[in-house]
Amino acid sequence: MQVNEGQAAGGSSRELLTFTLGSEEYGIDILKVQEIRGYDAVTTIANSPEFIKGVINLRGIIVPIIDMRIKFNLGNVTYNELTVVIILNIAKRVVGMVVDGVSDVITLTADQLKPSPEFSSSMDTQYIMGLGTVDDRMIIVVDIEKLMTSRDMDLVEMAAA
Repeated sequence: MQVNEGQAAGGSSRELLTFTLGSEEYGIDILKVQEIRGYDAVTTIANSPEFIKGVINLRGIIVPIIDMRIKFNLGNVTYNELTVVIILNIAKRVVGMVVDGVSDVITLTADQLKPSPEFSSSMDTQYIMGLGTVDDRMIIVVDIEKLMTSRDMDLVEMAAA
Protein backbone atom coordinates (compact mmCIF):
# COMPACT_ATOMS: atom_id res chain seq x y z
CA MET A 1 0.00 0.00 0.00
CA GLN A 2 1.47 3.33 -1.05
CA VAL A 3 1.19 6.37 1.19
CA ASN A 4 0.83 9.69 -0.57
CA GLU A 5 3.09 12.48 0.58
CA GLY A 6 0.42 15.08 1.21
CA GLN A 7 0.94 18.53 2.60
CA ALA A 8 0.79 18.83 6.37
CA ALA A 9 -2.36 20.69 7.31
CA GLY A 10 -1.18 24.02 8.70
CA GLY A 11 1.85 24.73 10.83
CA SER A 12 0.23 23.98 14.20
CA SER A 13 -0.94 20.46 13.40
CA ARG A 14 0.89 17.37 12.23
CA GLU A 15 -0.17 14.22 10.44
CA LEU A 16 1.06 11.02 12.04
CA LEU A 17 0.98 7.38 11.06
CA THR A 18 0.08 5.46 14.21
CA PHE A 19 1.24 1.91 14.89
CA THR A 20 1.33 -0.52 17.78
CA LEU A 21 4.26 -2.10 19.57
CA GLY A 22 3.01 -4.41 22.29
CA SER A 23 0.17 -2.67 24.11
CA GLU A 24 1.38 0.86 23.29
CA GLU A 25 0.47 3.07 20.36
CA TYR A 26 3.14 5.20 18.67
CA GLY A 27 3.01 7.93 16.06
CA ILE A 28 5.56 9.06 13.48
CA ASP A 29 5.57 11.86 10.91
CA ILE A 30 3.59 10.62 7.89
CA LEU A 31 5.95 12.45 5.52
CA LYS A 32 8.79 10.07 6.50
CA VAL A 33 6.74 7.04 5.44
CA GLN A 34 7.35 5.67 1.94
CA GLU A 35 5.12 2.60 2.10
CA ILE A 36 3.72 -0.12 4.33
CA ARG A 37 4.34 -3.82 3.58
CA GLY A 38 3.58 -7.15 5.18
CA TYR A 39 6.49 -8.74 7.02
CA ASP A 40 8.47 -10.99 4.71
CA ALA A 41 11.63 -13.06 5.01
CA VAL A 42 14.84 -11.04 5.36
CA THR A 43 18.46 -11.84 4.58
CA THR A 44 20.34 -11.85 7.88
CA ILE A 45 23.64 -10.04 8.26
CA ALA A 46 26.33 -11.73 10.36
CA ASN A 47 27.44 -9.95 13.54
CA SER A 48 24.69 -7.33 13.35
CA PRO A 49 22.89 -6.22 16.52
CA GLU A 50 19.85 -8.29 17.48
CA PHE A 51 17.39 -5.50 16.58
CA ILE A 52 18.61 -5.49 12.95
CA LYS A 53 16.68 -8.42 11.50
CA GLY A 54 18.52 -8.23 8.18
CA VAL A 55 17.99 -6.63 4.80
CA ILE A 56 15.50 -6.89 1.94
CA ASN A 57 15.78 -5.96 -1.71
CA LEU A 58 13.07 -3.38 -2.37
CA ARG A 59 12.93 -2.70 -6.10
CA GLY A 60 16.72 -2.72 -6.37
CA ILE A 61 17.42 -0.89 -3.08
CA ILE A 62 18.95 -2.81 -0.18
CA VAL A 63 16.89 -1.85 2.89
CA PRO A 64 17.96 -2.67 6.47
CA ILE A 65 15.04 -3.99 8.56
CA ILE A 66 14.91 -2.99 12.22
CA ASP A 67 12.57 -4.71 14.66
CA MET A 68 11.39 -1.91 16.94
CA ARG A 69 9.99 -4.42 19.43
CA ILE A 70 13.52 -5.70 20.06
CA LYS A 71 15.01 -2.19 19.94
CA PHE A 72 12.58 -0.99 22.62
CA ASN A 73 12.95 -4.19 24.72
CA LEU A 74 9.28 -5.09 24.47
CA GLY A 75 9.79 -8.75 25.27
CA ASN A 76 8.01 -11.50 23.37
CA VAL A 77 8.46 -10.92 19.63
CA THR A 78 6.16 -12.95 17.41
CA TYR A 79 5.58 -12.59 13.68
CA ASN A 80 2.05 -13.09 12.36
CA GLU A 81 -0.23 -11.86 9.58
CA LEU A 82 -0.65 -8.48 11.36
CA THR A 83 3.11 -7.82 11.60
CA VAL A 84 4.08 -5.09 9.13
CA VAL A 85 7.14 -3.26 7.93
CA ILE A 86 6.93 0.50 7.61
CA ILE A 87 9.38 1.64 4.92
CA LEU A 88 10.82 5.02 5.87
CA ASN A 89 12.79 7.67 3.98
CA ILE A 90 15.15 9.17 6.54
CA ALA A 91 18.26 11.26 5.97
CA LYS A 92 18.38 10.23 2.28
CA ARG A 93 18.27 6.58 3.34
CA VAL A 94 15.55 3.93 3.11
CA VAL A 95 15.01 1.88 6.28
CA GLY A 96 12.35 -0.65 7.23
CA MET A 97 10.81 -0.77 10.70
CA VAL A 98 8.98 -3.89 11.95
CA VAL A 99 5.94 -3.14 14.13
CA ASP A 100 3.02 -5.18 15.48
CA GLY A 101 0.49 -3.38 13.31
CA VAL A 102 -0.48 -0.07 11.72
CA SER A 103 -3.49 1.71 13.22
CA ASP A 104 -4.35 4.77 11.12
CA VAL A 105 -3.35 8.27 10.11
CA ILE A 106 -4.29 11.00 12.56
CA THR A 107 -3.86 14.75 12.74
CA LEU A 108 -2.66 16.12 16.07
CA THR A 109 -3.06 19.79 16.87
CA ALA A 110 -0.57 21.58 19.11
CA ASP A 111 -2.95 21.42 22.10
CA GLN A 112 -3.34 17.63 21.71
CA LEU A 113 0.44 17.12 22.01
CA LYS A 114 1.83 17.30 25.55
CA PRO A 115 5.52 17.21 26.47
CA SER A 116 6.78 13.82 27.58
CA PRO A 117 7.27 13.45 31.33
CA GLU A 118 10.78 13.63 32.74
CA PHE A 119 12.15 10.24 33.74
CA SER A 120 15.36 9.21 35.43
CA SER A 121 18.54 9.45 33.41
CA SER A 122 18.51 5.65 32.97
CA MET A 123 15.57 5.96 30.58
CA ASP A 124 16.33 7.39 27.15
CA THR A 125 13.49 9.72 26.14
CA GLN A 126 15.38 11.95 23.68
CA TYR A 127 13.47 10.39 20.76
CA ILE A 128 10.05 11.05 22.28
CA MET A 129 8.57 14.32 21.01
CA GLY A 130 5.59 14.14 23.33
CA LEU A 131 2.37 12.36 24.14
CA GLY A 132 -0.66 12.89 21.95
CA THR A 133 -4.22 12.39 23.05
CA VAL A 134 -7.00 11.58 20.61
CA ASP A 135 -10.34 10.61 22.17
CA ASP A 136 -9.37 7.97 24.77
CA ARG A 137 -6.09 7.05 23.05
CA MET A 138 -2.61 7.98 24.29
CA ILE A 139 -0.08 8.08 21.45
CA ILE A 140 3.68 8.24 22.03
CA VAL A 141 4.99 10.59 19.34
CA VAL A 142 8.47 9.53 18.22
CA ASP A 143 11.01 11.66 16.35
CA ILE A 144 11.77 8.80 13.97
CA GLU A 145 14.50 10.67 12.12
CA LYS A 146 16.37 11.38 15.37
CA LEU A 147 15.97 7.76 16.47
CA MET A 148 17.11 6.24 13.17
CA THR A 149 20.12 8.54 12.82
CA SER A 150 21.25 8.14 16.45
CA ARG A 151 24.63 6.68 17.40
CA ASP A 152 23.37 3.16 18.12
CA MET A 153 21.54 3.14 14.79
CA ASP A 154 24.79 3.97 12.98
CA LEU A 155 25.09 0.22 13.07
CA VAL A 156 22.43 0.24 10.36
CA GLU A 157 24.94 1.94 8.10
CA MET A 158 27.58 -0.72 8.90
CA ALA A 159 25.22 -3.67 8.46
CA ALA A 160 23.94 -2.49 5.10
CA ALA A 161 27.30 -1.37 3.74
